[in-house]
Amino acid sequence: MYTIGIDFGTESGRVLLVDTRDGREVATAVIPYANGVIDEQLPESGVRLPPEWALQDPNDYVEVVKQGVPAVLKESGVSPDEVAGIGIDFTSCTMLPTKADGTPLSNLPEWRANPHAWVKLWKHHASQPQADKINEVARQRGESWLQLYGGKISSEWFFSKALQILEEAPEVYEAADRLIEAADWIVWQLTGVETRNACTAGYKAIVQDGVFPSRDYFAALDPRFADVVDTKMSREFLPLGAKAGGLSQQAAEWTGLKPGTPVAVANVDAHVTIPAVGAVEPGIMVMIMGTSTCHMLLGEEIQPVEGMCGVVRDGILPGYYGYEAGQSGVGDIFAWFVDNAVPPEYHEAAKQAGLDLHQYLEREAARQKPGEHGLLALDWLNGNRSTLVDADLSAMLLGMTLGTRAPDIYRALIEATAYGTRIIIEAFEDRGVPVKELIAAGGLPEKNKLLVQIYADVTGRPIKLAGSQQAPALGSAMHGAVAAGIYPNIKAAAEKMAKLKDEVVQPIPENQAVYDQLYAEYKTLYDYFGRGANDVMKRLKKIRNQALAVQA
Repeated sequence: MYTIGIDFGTESGRVLLVDTRDGREVATAVIPYANGVIDEQLPESGVRLPPEWALQDPNDYVEVVKQGVPAVLKESGVSPDEVAGIGIDFTSCTMLPTKADGTPLSNLPEWRANPHAWVKLWKHHASQPQADKINEVARQRGESWLQLYGGKISSEWFFSKALQILEEAPEVYEAADRLIEAADWIVWQLTGVETRNACTAGYKAIVQDGVFPSRDYFAALDPRFADVVDTKMSREFLPLGAKAGGLSQQAAEWTGLKPGTPVAVANVDAHVTIPAVGAVEPGIMVMIMGTSTCHMLLGEEIQPVEGMCGVVRDGILPGYYGYEAGQSGVGDIFAWFVDNAVPPEYHEAAKQAGLDLHQYLEREAARQKPGEHGLLALDWLNGNRSTLVDADLSAMLLGMTLGTRAPDIYRALIEATAYGTRIIIEAFEDRGVPVKELIAAGGLPEKNKLLVQIYADVTGRPIKLAGSQQAPALGSAMHGAVAAGIYPNIKAAAEKMAKLKDEVVQPIPENQAVYDQLYAEYKTLYDYFGRGANDVMKRLKKIRNQALAVQA
């Protein structure tokens, strides 16, 4: 029998057909989102978006299902009768307002020109003022849950975005019968059944042991927000691997699959990757590296860790505490540099070499020794998720001279993201949460060997590599197999379907010695600009936002 995993990423959706006997990947389809990341203006209406906004069109998610599932069936020749289940994973927190029947407000003519009616993507950071309020009120009230989220709730999380809708567009908030994670919304579209998964609720919506913060707490944020859970959400959560429902007749027509095909409860792209690489024991940190990086880790006991995204009992695998930390910009940083800051001669040289620009810069940067370029960067082009939890921070590059070239900066940016990962590892170990092993998964380790070597050298640890280029989709297919009853639990599925490459990337001792020196300098800058000694980055953003407001 086969299952299908659908991984909804930042720029596209990936559909994977998998043999449940051994995890063999039979067919893959990648469907780009037609509207991509909406961060400048709304489609059709052309309404301009302020800084720090990042939206998406929910119709793009449905197109992934409509196009991707028939494509893998056609490519594989597998009969719909042989597809036993479906699992999905999603970026998170990616949320949207809908009507009671699941219709997104952005699909309704009266709301289509209102930005708050659209999906707020995970990297929507315009809700930082609301996150600041959430944190300040929680500290004032002594809310015990705050330490389980590293001491700060991020602007990327659910209630920051929900509170922004209420404060800036109360008419949209009032019109919304539901506020829901996109992960749960797409499962709703597949099954016709509204469900909420325990994973996104725990990590992104402050649910601990099935309980939200109190009504009094929400009222302290805004009296109109007191009943947000009771009127627009749900207090019932299904565990990972559970069956959310069967494929509806409509979804069966979209996909070519049989009505009633089991659909697993929704999951998060990072969390679902853990079983896909067989990391089913404590102490193994899995780095899911793409546009951003999530650092996932299982533990046997609960510990507050500075700046972690959250720790949730059974949040990743049953029987363990699941820890999450992350960096809000990694692949996005390299893409920004390539798109905006590389001189024409490098484009031409890459073309002559038969390489894309990333590959060419990687090749040139790999010819350098650590420290040779004389640069040091702070990797905060998209703010800092862990350990500082501050979307208002921005990046810097130190050490440039008239001799600095594009490959130098490219390498320095890779190194900066590696230093950021080392900060996270040390934060866990400082609290007694062991990190015994590193596994790299996602698109970046597949494409960039220099990056993996630098991470090994900076952290001083061997790095194992995921055995699948589509590890989140594989993990979703595994959860689909559990929902279909093929395996009793996700650990059993991992024993048969998980994959690692034979290759292990070892740190190079002489590189480690140089990177230890550079990392010490990085930590100095990290603390100076990130912990309030000099808040020039925040002042610059304020000046920029004022200037943009005047222009608008």
